Amino acid sequence: MDIRFDDQVAIVTGAGNGLGRAYALELARRGSRVVVNDLGAARDGTGHSDAALAVAEEIRSLGGEAIADGSDVSDFAQMEALAARTLEAWGGVHILINNAGILRDRTFAKMEAADFEAVIRVHLLGSAFATKAVWNVMREQRYGRVLMTSSASGMGGNFGQANYSAAKLGVVGLANTLRLEGVKYGIRVNSIVPAAGTRMTEDIFPNSAFDAFGVENVVPAALFLVSKDAPNGEILSAGAGVVQGGWVTMGDGVLLPEANRTVEGVARAWAQVAAQEPGEPVRNGLEQAHRMFALLGGANGG
Repeated sequence: MDIRFDDQVAIVTGAGNGLGRAYALELARRGSRVVVNDLGAARDGTGHSDAALAVAEEIRSLGGEAIADGSDVSDFAQMEALAARTLEAWGGVHILINNAGILRDRTFAKMEAADFEAVIRVHLLGSAFATKAVWNVMREQRYGRVLMTSSASGMGGNFGQANYSAAKLGVVGLANTLRLEGVKYGIRVNSIVPAAGTRMTEDIFPNSAFDAFGVENVVPAALFLVSKDAPNGEILSAGAGVVQGGWVTMGDGVLLPEANRTVEGVARAWAQVAAQEPGEPVRNGLEQAHRMFALLGGANGG
């Protein structure tokens, strides 16, 4: 069974290079019209180039339909204008892949506040702004697929990437809420955690691993998450041919007797409190209270 995107319109941010370019090309090969968005900045977010135009021309040379766009995802007005141009040209937006990103790595002690803010604005606010700009369109057409780009740095932290890690776990929280709010409108929202050799990771991956982690190995998982039969609210890691499910989990917890509800009581029960097994994925913000009520009910014979 071929997965196709005929008669669909996709916006891919940060599509001038690397993963974004690979997503845009494969969407076009599978029938989608593609808006190639890229500011054309350097890895730290400075400067400008015609990267989006080059990718759009590449798609057209292969017989596809593409529009180049140089808007800045961190500017909501520009994202609104991008959505309006897309609607004017093609009448809808069915897929949004939030891929744009920058890096300004430094230890937290040496990081300037401006470097923290810049990374948050592009990754987290940029994802929110681009999604907000197309959200009502997707609601009205009662169909939409949104993909957020998270990172293992967000899931587990990474030395020197406090800004990037905060943003990348932030987009998971954004996706988790939007998949609840969008479901009755036919909108599904997922997150991809890519492991790929790109200009964003060229000084992170060793040379021996860089080629093995080609962008082409992330594309299948990403495009599955924006397909018609995509799941909803999933976190999927992909790289080097490996595809892994990811979850934010919470343990079953410990009901402390009233006499032990002290600092010392938590310390004594710590091994059980911190146990990751059995544990279950958190699918709704209310589950924390639900699990607590379940423990209370069990203790009270409910």
